[in-house]
Amino acid sequence: MKFDNLRINFVLGLVLLISGLITYRLFLLSYVRHTAYSKTSEAQQERVSNVMVRGNIYFQNPQQSSDSGTTALAATNKKFPIAYTVPSLVTNSDEISTKLAKILDLDQDQLHALFKSGSTTTKIIARRLTDQQASDVEALKSKGVGIKYEMDRSYPSDSLAASVLGFFGFSSEGKSGQYGVESYFNNELTGVGQSAAVSDQPGGLLDKLKGYLSLGTSVATDKFKVQRPGDVVLTIDKNIQTYAELKLEEVLKRWNAAGGTVIIQDPQTGKILAMADRPTFDPNKYSSSKPSNYLNKSVQEVFEPGSSFKPITMAMGLDLNKVTPQTTFTDTGFLEIAGHTIKNYDEKAHGTVTMSQILEKSLNTGAMFVESLVGDEHFLNYAINLGFGQKTGVDLPGEVNGDIANLYSGRKINYLTASFGQGIAVTPLQLINAYSAIANGGKLMKPYAVEKVVFEGGKEEVTKPEVVAIPFSEKTSQKLRTMLVSVVDNGFDKARIKGYDIAGKTGTAQIPDGKGGYEKDIFIHDFLGFAPASNPKFVILLKMDRPQGITFAADSLSPTFKEIAQYLINYYNIPPTR
Repeated sequence: MKFDNLRINFVLGLVLLISGLITYRLFLLSYVRHTAYSKTSEAQQERVSNVMVRGNIYFQNPQQSSDSGTTALAATNKKFPIAYTVPSLVTNSDEISTKLAKILDLDQDQLHALFKSGSTTTKIIARRLTDQQASDVEALKSKGVGIKYEMDRSYPSDSLAASVLGFFGFSSEGKSGQYGVESYFNNELTGVGQSAAVSDQPGGLLDKLKGYLSLGTSVATDKFKVQRPGDVVLTIDKNIQTYAELKLEEVLKRWNAAGGTVIIQDPQTGKILAMADRPTFDPNKYSSSKPSNYLNKSVQEVFEPGSSFKPITMAMGLDLNKVTPQTTFTDTGFLEIAGHTIKNYDEKAHGTVTMSQILEKSLNTGAMFVESLVGDEHFLNYAINLGFGQKTGVDLPGEVNGDIANLYSGRKINYLTASFGQGIAVTPLQLINAYSAIANGGKLMKPYAVEKVVFEGGKEEVTKPEVVAIPFSEKTSQKLRTMLVSVVDNGFDKARIKGYDIAGKTGTAQIPDGKGGYEKDIFIHDFLGFAPASNPKFVILLKMDRPQGITFAADSLSPTFKEIAQYLINYYNIPPTR
């Protein structure tokens, strides 16, 4: 009898416990979390993202005062006004469509048709209104038309570093990061991490009760665990980026060029200090730009580098001890091979010249001479070890490999033309990364654009500099740096900076016509250089597509290179080296 009473009491207690838990759960859902669920439901009904949460993206901003920190917002979340309507409530459709069309710059007939549809569902008329537009719409005091607010992505610096940032936009699976860092780090910015996968094994009763009663901020799914979003801190220096973009725009405008690219890299670490393209877009208004402008051409487009590849060929000869800077070569002005005659750019013979003078005078014949000494197999191996024909692994989406397929053909002429940068294609990032290896003593670094990701509680995932290869020796690097200083000293007077040893080389490359030849009198200009050559702090790449009215990059890009280099010398307070 006593045992029966215990069993009855136990069952009764269990029923009361479960009833209490259910009541508690109902209380949470109906009262404590009612507001949150209500707002979510309302947002879904109206397609208004009131509940959007996404991490911030920051530029480096080291010259700001200590009070304002050393970063600046590059992307954040902001509340924007939207105009909405419930068409069935609109009684003065003719008048309101006329007024709204004027305020919002929309088609009056389409607005009129919307109001006449008689729909009882809330419809969005326009998003991301200005404060003035929102005020004007509210001033209409029209029944069935009003203003609400939604959270959306905001880019405070407009188009600055747009190709690096990308944008927050629509895809086939909804709204998410598109292009750039917004895409590459979408999981971190939204708080979705694969590392927190939930076990497929069923948990115990206690675990199930914890899950049932949970008020936590994370939500488990079969594959992901949703946590608080992380913030992304770029390596991009806002001050350097702003100046570099200004100078790129100026030089493109001066020569009426079709487009261009600028990259500035720290050769010691591989970090990207600035990266920009023209034409570009404003991520706040991405829908008004051509999709082709979204591409980051530094990593997603290739070009034939031309003479800026000659120092790469020279590095091979120096590293194999086939030549020294003083080795001489007799230039006849041309080379005949396989029925082809390859000439210097100026179609002149320069007689006996040193290896340094080959770079100074940018002689195609001299580059081919060095390649012949290096040998085809070594040439290919060096090209691969320097990262050509393969992705750099940069933390940006859509990177392409480049194209050195010609070097696998076994045809000697392909190696000879590649020695002066023709018949192979590289990305701007591949090329500047190779120059950084020249600058830093022979180490090929993995380039990166994100300094760190900061998670809740201050946990950080910091990008560490990574050496991916050592394609040539420090001794080779020292010799080649000296040779590239002589190139600037003796060839590019417009790039010289008094008191500093500046290293650099230009390229004037032909553009393939898609038919096995090249476009006539149309070129790509590029300039790569670094300073101070004895201990480089930065490497600069400038590229200009289809400039008008000028033939050689030495004339078109040298002044702009000098201006950017001088800015960086002042910015970093680099003392004179001469």
